[in-house]
Amino acid sequence: MADNIRFTLNDGPVELVGVSPMTTLLDWLREQRGLKGTKEGCAEGDCGACTVVLERSDGRRDAMNACIALLGQLDGQSVRTVEGLREPDGAAHPVQVAMAESDATQCGFCTPGFVMSAYAFAAGAEKADLETIHDALAGNLCRCTGYRPIVEAMTKVAGLPAEPVPAPPARVGSAVFGDSFFAPRSLAELLKLRTAHPEALLLAGATDLGLLASRSRKPPEAVIHLAHVPELTAITEDKEQITIGAAATYAAALPTLIAAYPALKTYLARLGSRQIRSLGTIGGNIGTASPIGDMPPVLLALEASLRLVSTRGSRDLPLDEFFLGYRKTALAPDEVIQSISMPKLWPGEVFFCDKVSKRRDQDISTVAGAYRLRIKNGKVEDVRIGFGGMAATPKRARHVEAALLKEGFAAAAAAMPKDFKPIDDWRGSAAYRLQVAANLLRRLELRIAEPGRAVEVEAL
Repeated sequence: MADNIRFTLNDGPVELVGVSPMTTLLDWLREQRGLKGTKEGCAEGDCGACTVVLERSDGRRDAMNACIALLGQLDGQSVRTVEGLREPDGAAHPVQVAMAESDATQCGFCTPGFVMSAYAFAAGAEKADLETIHDALAGNLCRCTGYRPIVEAMTKVAGLPAEPVPAPPARVGSAVFGDSFFAPRSLAELLKLRTAHPEALLLAGATDLGLLASRSRKPPEAVIHLAHVPELTAITEDKEQITIGAAATYAAALPTLIAAYPALKTYLARLGSRQIRSLGTIGGNIGTASPIGDMPPVLLALEASLRLVSTRGSRDLPLDEFFLGYRKTALAPDEVIQSISMPKLWPGEVFFCDKVSKRRDQDISTVAGAYRLRIKNGKVEDVRIGFGGMAATPKRARHVEAALLKEGFAAAAAAMPKDFKPIDDWRGSAAYRLQVAANLLRRLELRIAEPGRAVEVEAL
């Protein structure tokens, strides 16, 4: 017998009977609930018109895209839409007042999404500096107002006191929604389901797979949802390494990653938007095996390894042995990625990374590069370099590494064609990609030569 999806919406309980768990939250809000403030703009998590806020049990409020979130994901969660911001006495919320007083709207189509992003920002007690506000708004697009008055409104509401997060409905044990949406609550149950349903898609944040339901209107036939398995959401570290569960969100992992590898602060700010990072996962970025995923080049340079598990046991696999071909991996049909581990930097080691894309925010990489080097007395003694967008898979640049160690950066740049034969596509030609990758090595050389010089990661 199938379970009913239960969650909290705008402080009230919801229990869905006979509703497909593959329905997007956006469609359900508008068509079944009549909450029309949440809009569809792009149907792929880019424009932010559909932004709602996920209110987590730990007190965090995260903006998220309703257009690519599936109802099955929301079981046991608390969600707030723009209609749920009204004060108990019926007055407008301070964020809404600030938007109105700052003349931060014209046609109004995008406004509810901006309001919800501002609400999550205000509740996070963040500083009202332009860099932070830009990051909070990077997932929201406005075509007519202009961003100056919106930024002004954000400045007014920074650090507003937040009400306590309402308790979501509790669920004990695993759940099945419909006949094809499985939501295990333990690793053992997950592995049993994976063995029984090897054809099912593994769903973490749905920031990629959600497009099947939103844009393509062809939701997957069977899904195993990973977000409630504790072993897949844990983040741990010791003196030597960091281990991040495959279903841990970017938002949850960011503090640990940035503390260990400071260069990731700017890089990860361009990995989608806050809406994407609040649900998206590193394990999902690896499992899709896209050649232009942002994290695999970073993890290749950091010498990451994967813990792969099944009912047969577990095995550890270096990430550079995981990608076998375009969208092909070494993951067996009954396996799942449990976690990703990477060593911390040792004394004398440095790490840098770059993303080159057609626009700065909310864009997929044309070329992404990451580099970990060990330097002693001004000489590079060891190096690992990973690139994305340069081959059918994310890939280490082994010839480039060898040339750099033996002959220096100029030889390393000249060796680029030995490692990579990129293709021409609308993001960039093969020649452009090779030239960009060589230029990034020149940037790396300058970084090492002038350690105190800040080199911005820009969209070129």
